[in-house]
Amino acid sequence: MSPVLPNSPALKYLAGYPPALIQQVQGLIAEGRLAESLARRHGEPHEVRSDKALFDYCQSLKERHLRNAPPLDKVHYDAKLRVLQHALGTHTRAPKVQGSKLKMRREIRIASLFREAPANFLKMIVVHELAHLRELEHNRAFYQLCQHMEPDYAQLEFDLRLYLITLELAKT
Repeated sequence: MSPVLPNSPALKYLAGYPPALIQQVQGLIAEGRLAESLARRHGEPHEVRSDKALFDYCQSLKERHLRNAPPLDKVHYDAKLRVLQHALGTHTRAPKVQGSKLKMRREIRIASLFREAPANFLKMIVVHELAHLRELEHNRAFYQLCQHMEPDYAQLEFDLRLYLITLELAKT
C-alpha cells in the first residue's frame, strides 16, 4: 500500500483534526495497521440487519434516553444516502395534515454501510440521529446530548472516521 499524502481524498474525513493526529493515522496506514487496530477495538458485529430491527433498535435507545422526545414514524437503511447526500444518516421532519390537525412525521435514515459495520459504529450514528429529535443544530447542547446517550461518543465518532478511511483505501 502506498503512503497516504496529506491532501489525499482518503483523509478528507479528518479535516479539522490536528496535524499531529493526522500524522499518526498516516503512520498506521503506511504500516498497514489501521484496519487491524480498528478491528481489535470495534470488531464485534451486530444483528440489526433489517429495517424492522433497526426501528426496534432506535426505539429502545430512544425510550432509554429520550422518553419525552417526539415519536419516530419510520427508521430504515438507505443504500443511496452516502452517495447522494454525502451523509451517513439523516433525520427528517415532514408536516402531515390529519383532519384539522398538522402533525410532524419524523424519519431516520441510516446509510446501508452500517448493516455490516461494527456494532459501536451503528450505535454512534443512531445516537447522533436520535439527538436531532431534541436539537436540530450541531451545537454544544447537541453534542452534550450525544455524550449523555453514549459516553464514548467523541471517540466513536473519530474511530468511525478512521473506519471510513479504511473503506476508501480498500477501494483503491
